[in-house]
Amino acid sequence: MEDEAISIFKESQALLTGHFVLRSGLHSGHFFQCAQVCQYMDKVTRLAELLIEKLPEKSKHCTTVLAPAMGGLVIGQEVARQLGKRFIFVEKVEDRLTLRRGFKMAPEEPILIVEDVITRGGRVREALQIVKDKQANTVGVAVLVDRSEGKTTFDVPLTTLVQMSFPTYAPDDLPEALAALPVEKPGS
Repeated sequence: MEDEAISIFKESQALLTGHFVLRSGLHSGHFFQCAQVCQYMDKVTRLAELLIEKLPEKSKHCTTVLAPAMGGLVIGQEVARQLGKRFIFVEKVEDRLTLRRGFKMAPEEPILIVEDVITRGGRVREALQIVKDKQANTVGVAVLVDRSEGKTTFDVPLTTLVQMSFPTYAPDDLPEALAALPVEKPGS
């Protein structure tokens, strides 16, 4: 399952190498640009199938799939489509995620959060707080790629399709070889 997902990332040139600043502010020699995969709906369909296969039953019984924009939009919508569930998203306003566009959550409504890539899980944590503030119930978090070396956890079950951990570095603690490369900030 994981090997097939990695093959899909490589075929779509979603795994980049160089010197990157991640949204977390950390630096890395590798970057997952999942938007590259999202150009190919057959690949998105298959990744969603693989992710859904790994979901615990409780997560599959959500009524709504919620994704943080932008990264989680395409995969979140496809997971919702395959599960036959409603899809909504949260988006940035002044660098904070918020629920807009008339989207609503009912109290205790079971919500599955779907994201493309996590390193520290910041956007997922914001989405979890939004669900909590709306008094809905997050039944799980599902992500395509966990870059955290398994260190990122949440108060709800986390399902990860691929764990691919590449070293990350603080800006003031870069290895010489990485520091010598031009810095790119491709965006999340």
